[in-house]
Amino acid sequence: MPEAGPSSAAAGRESFGSRLGAAMSARGPLCVGIDPHPALLKAWGLDDDAAGLRRFSLTVLEAVGSLAAAVKPQVALYERHGSAGMAVLEELLAEARDESVLTIADAKRGDIGSTMAAYADAWLRDSSPLAADSVTLSPYLGFESLRPALDLAAETGRGVFVLALTSNPEGASVQHVGGADSVARRIVEAAAAENRRYPGALGSVGLVVGATVGSALSDLQLDLGAVRGPILAPGLGAQGATAADLRRTFGAAYPQVLGTSSRDILAAGPAAHALREAALRTLDGLRGE
Repeated sequence: MPEAGPSSAAAGRESFGSRLGAAMSARGPLCVGIDPHPALLKAWGLDDDAAGLRRFSLTVLEAVGSLAAAVKPQVALYERHGSAGMAVLEELLAEARDESVLTIADAKRGDIGSTMAAYADAWLRDSSPLAADSVTLSPYLGFESLRPALDLAAETGRGVFVLALTSNPEGASVQHVGGADSVARRIVEAAAAENRRYPGALGSVGLVVGATVGSALSDLQLDLGAVRGPILAPGLGAQGATAADLRRTFGAAYPQVLGTSSRDILAAGPAAHALREAALRTLDGLRGE
């Protein structure tokens, strides 16, 4: 466990939590998922190949990059196209970086030892072509197995989002186990401890908590406010959650919540202006306007 205090954060670099907090304040708490599902590519009139993937990805970035606090490419939907798809993802991440749009690589990586270190290098090392501002991680080999990524993120001014409480029905069979001392609660407490290394209002170790988890937060007595990190909440829009649901579900922790919408916004494409309008409607709801 790292010692608390600013000295353990990256010297001379603004932390991811600080940058994300500023983006959320300036633009609003919206993350747009860039999810090039085959059905969406078809609906946009694009081929299900690397060229279609590139057109889709860069169009979404162009349309919403100035509105969203972050964009979140779903890595699996690039991997399915092999090396050509990963090249598109590299281009998307580089373009977002050039336009000062924060990125969350939704890769859900998790392993042990040198393999986890290699995943950390891929997504969080400065010289990596896949370097994103942050990456999603799976802690189910033990939270401490994520140490290479946690430490490299701190060193490079990047961030991580650790799966804590997902909204799929199967998730409860792991995450809810233990009742008052649930797996989810241990993950939440471990993330809170990690964020002690970061000064300021928002740490760089975030959590993934589904927007549709309902009463699970209160049922499991999870204190997300104490985490002092961003809460990535997928499920807004097409999966059924509304901005009002997020306010009810997260309560006092709502200022930390980055509401994530993918299909609900992407379905408005392929016209850039229609994508922007869909993103603005979602933003208005998140802001309570």
